[in-house]
Amino acid sequence: MAGRLLLPLHEPYDFELSTERFRAFGPDVANLWHEGGVHRVVDGREFRIESAPGGVDVAPFDAEIEPVARAVVGADFDLDPFYAWAEQDEVLGTLVQRLAGLRPPLAPDPYEAIVSAITAQQVSLFAAFAIRNRMVERFGVRGVHAYEFPTRERMARASEEELTALGFSRRKAEYVIGVAGADLDFDALRTLPDDEVKAMLTALRGLGEWTADWFLARHLARPRAWPAGDLGLVKAVSAFYFGGRKLTIAEVQGAGERFEPFQNLSAHYLLTGLRMAPPA
Repeated sequence: MAGRLLLPLHEPYDFELSTERFRAFGPDVANLWHEGGVHRVVDGREFRIESAPGGVDVAPFDAEIEPVARAVVGADFDLDPFYAWAEQDEVLGTLVQRLAGLRPPLAPDPYEAIVSAITAQQVSLFAAFAIRNRMVERFGVRGVHAYEFPTRERMARASEEELTALGFSRRKAEYVIGVAGADLDFDALRTLPDDEVKAMLTALRGLGEWTADWFLARHLARPRAWPAGDLGLVKAVSAFYFGGRKLTIAEVQGAGERFEPFQNLSAHYLLTGLRMAPPA
């Protein structure tokens, strides 16, 4: 029977900072910030995550909800080694002090992670969130406040016309439906090394290296994931390390070596830092 549970998180942990992404670009109806907590729907059941001493309070809570809640709060990131390493870097050393307790949230579902990346291709994140929300509201299951992200099975039955009516380009609509029906076990990717995951994803129509990198970063939490082609990351690395000179993607890719072996957490802290603690 589902109950309530304190999900412990190693300190420091800042709940509002860690969930800032769910509010920064407008509401995210699949991870809805409501009255000081995050609401999400799993198998038609809505649960709420809110800050509590020593971690977060999850209610209701059971074995099905637990892995989803852990992903949403980034519970499996080990920040201590990253913080110790970051002290050697002038920029990150300052950022981890300003953003202490930031645990990047993860997309619990692999299809959700891919669709989120597809919608963000070549548009602002404000536009991407709005378009994705319309898709979730149209095809997902509504809880009390939030919506369950639509399943691959449901989206495989959607038409391109239905998606273009929601704001998707014709090409992105094709990609979203095509990935839903792809003959690929996305859950099995968790057992593969980074390069094999990227090879299998980029073999699908519409999924390039940028999308695969974000899948590694925001779904699988791979420590060396470095989405060098992300415009926000290009801006962040340029601003924090190169005095604002706009770098090429190749230069940002090369700069990733500087953050070995913590490229993923470095990217999240740089991106959040650019929004909340930009360089003077």
